[in-house]
Amino acid sequence: MINYPFNIQNLDENNKTISYKNRGLSLEKMINDSNKFYVFINKALIYKKPTPIHIVKTNKQNTITEAFFERPSTTDYNGIYKGKYIDFETKETKSKTAFSLKNIQENQIEHILKVDEMGGISFIIVYFTSLNKIFIYFAKDLRDFLSKNQRNSIPIEEFIKNGKEIKITISPVLNYLTFVDDLI
Repeated sequence: MINYPFNIQNLDENNKTISYKNRGLSLEKMINDSNKFYVFINKALIYKKPTPIHIVKTNKQNTITEAFFERPSTTDYNGIYKGKYIDFETKETKSKTAFSLKNIQENQIEHILKVDEMGGISFIIVYFTSLNKIFIYFAKDLRDFLSKNQRNSIPIEEFIKNGKEIKITISPVLNYLTFVDDLI
């Protein structure tokens, strides 16, 4: 087994080459691996935010047996890149035609738009799993779409027209910061 930095592997347990066409990697894993790479090369410091929970009970093995969400979560990731605050949400959909806005909470949309208003860089990354296509969609485009549409979903054509498709590579797996550079 060949291990690239951060356990990014190109061989499976039978020493067969992994096909990224049928990769089976979740978007979260690809983002986490990319972020580890960015830290390793001192390019950016971006982390997955923990879900805010309040633990009520644990058992003798120190396993949580009862807990509740303290408040609605905002987005999945935040950090710093080239002196700019970065904040984004990641989502996957099996749909081939649109991303349903039911998949993202209202408070998350509000947070993404507020970060953008305050000068940060905010966006969503959407993985259309059935199409094997991943798009970065910036807050300004989300704001424009929401102001002009009453739809319950964002059509794939909107991602193609105003988003940017992120191609899968080796290191980093998803070089999404390339598109952030266009905003800086």
